[in-house]
Formats: sequence, structure tokens, C-alpha cells
Amino acid sequence: MATSIATIVPRLGGASDLGTHIFPSIYGGLIDTKQWQGKPYLVVNTASQCAFTKQYADLQKLYDTYRSAGFGMVAVPSDDFNQEFDSNAEIKSYCALNYDIDMPMSETLVVTGAQAHPFFKAVHAQSGFVPKWNFNKVLVGGNGQVLATWGASTRPLSQKLTRLIEAELSQPIPPIQ
Repeated sequence: MATSIATIVPRLGGASDLGTHIFPSIYGGLIDTKQWQGKPYLVVNTASQCAFTKQYADLQKLYDTYRSAGFGMVAVPSDDFNQEFDSNAEIKSYCALNYDIDMPMSETLVVTGAQAHPFFKAVHAQSGFVPKWNFNKVLVGGNGQVLATWGASTRPLSQKLTRLIEAELSQPIPPIQ
């Protein structure tokens, strides 16, 4: 199942960065990772009926703590592990009522296999990481590189995660090429 050990991926040159990705927003419209260019962002595959679902509260706290500094986040509901509600409306309602979520959240997407969202395919190509369960976390640095990945048992407010976010936020924004 999930592991709490982070996979730290070495920084590479910009040629193999993730680029920008667009997620359909559960609130309508689109979430474009380009808005966080030069800053770190976290992508978490979520599920509303999982034992780790209570992490939504800490994900929101993490987002609230760092968003004013430019940190981004996308919660990506997925039923890949058969623990998500049947509709985006149910997910949206559940998250609003139980966790007062206002962080960016996509519509339900596939995160593993041939039908995975292009972001997860790009993460796999760059780092070898594929979500093994719900609430896996991918931290992307301002340079478009996967900085680290964590399994479900790593808490969103853990020092290993927040230290990397803070270190990345302290870096100068790289020039756009």
C-alpha cells in the first residue's frame, strides 16, 4: 500500500520539465499550472471515501499557509482505487460541507494507466512515479521538475513536505525562456 518515504528526484535541466498542464476545474473553468510558473505547486490524487480523506483539512491548511507566497495546489479526485463518489457534484458538495475546501480541485480524473491525465503521464516519464493509492503527493518545483513524491501516509503538513515548499518559495523565479 502507501509508503511515507518520499522519493526525492534530482533537479534536472529545463529541457525535461513538466511544462504546463490544464485540469478541468470541479468549480467550472480550467486550472492551468502556468499560473504557478516559477513557483512550486502540489498535485494530490484524492478520494472522498478513503481512510486518508481527512487529509483534505490539512491540504487546505497547507494551501492557506503558502498561497499568498505563490504556492499552488491541485486536488485531483480519482476513482482509480474505487473510493470516489460517482459524480463531481457529490465530491464538490462533500468537500465543501465537511472540509470547507476552496483550494483548486479538478473534476474526477484518471491518474494511472494508459488513460491517465497528461500531468500524471509526464510525472511518470520524468520521475518514474505513479500513484499507488489515494492521497499520493507530487511536488513540482518552480523549474518544472518533480522535486519529490510521497505516498498517502505522508501528512500534508509534515516537515519534510513543508521544508521543501519553503525552500522552493525562497528561490528566485527563473526567467521565462
